[in-house]
Amino acid sequence: MDQNEQNGKKQIALNIVSAKSKHKGFGAGSIDLNNLSPVIIDNGEAKIDIGAMHAKSKVERNIKFSTNREDVPNGRQVWLVWVAVDRNEQGQLYGGATACEMWIDTEARRGWKLLAEHVNRMDYAMKRRFMLDGLGPEDRAALKKLLITHNEEWWNASPDELKEALA
Repeated sequence: MDQNEQNGKKQIALNIVSAKSKHKGFGAGSIDLNNLSPVIIDNGEAKIDIGAMHAKSKVERNIKFSTNREDVPNGRQVWLVWVAVDRNEQGQLYGGATACEMWIDTEARRGWKLLAEHVNRMDYAMKRRFMLDGLGPEDRAALKKLLITHNEEWWNASPDELKEALA
């Protein structure tokens, strides 16, 4: 028994509760990431990559990141898009989407990203905001195609703000 249990206090821990769990105990519901998905857009292709939740997407693995953009002169632009799914009276929809930039040089195993921006953008998506202004036309088309292919009903029910941002 640890010191906190002896004092009758429960330890506060960050719980990521899965959809399978019906956890309703102490600390439940603090941060619910069940309705948030990370999408990686690389070389004009968008894919859902759950590893990005912990900065371990396929493109991020084995990369040493810097906050200095000049450290990655030969990098390629890669986007992480946080997509939040929401529900209204009609059903589910894409309720928030925010994009954050990374530069990756796979050969040199170097990369650039601003982790604080990635965390803030994740928060903004969870708060049902749309921030996709940095995406180029090819990246917008790739994201739109993925969202429609993943669930066309959700796309059709989504706000015009998202559809206009990806037009």
